[in-house]
Amino acid sequence: MRTLNDYFLTSTIADISTASSTFVAVPDNGKIIKIITALQGSISGANAGISFEIGGTAVTGGGITVAHSGSAAGTVDTAEPTAANQVLENGTIEMITDGASTGAKKLVVTFVIRR
Repeated sequence: MRTLNDYFLTSTIADISTASSTFVAVPDNGKIIKIITALQGSISGANAGISFEIGGTAVTGGGITVAHSGSAAGTVDTAEPTAANQVLENGTIEMITDGASTGAKKLVVTFVIRR
């Protein structure tokens, strides 16, 4: 159940199959309580590992594996971080893909943040 204290940030990893980092600006303090991803097309070769960091520290329980087997546009994966998930106003969340898969597909990432 969502409360009025929750807000949402959505960003995109341009190519899940190329190792890279993308930073998302944070407008308000809070705690990441859920991460939801939506794949924009099928990937192959290997699973894609997605991790998240705040200030260079990995978000505990925030890692997502996007499976290549059965992947398709609209495939959704989620994680519910358990620690190291506090964000600060004017800070950033780093989205990191390991680039292990093949197929240049976007991954849309939504963070649910509770104030």
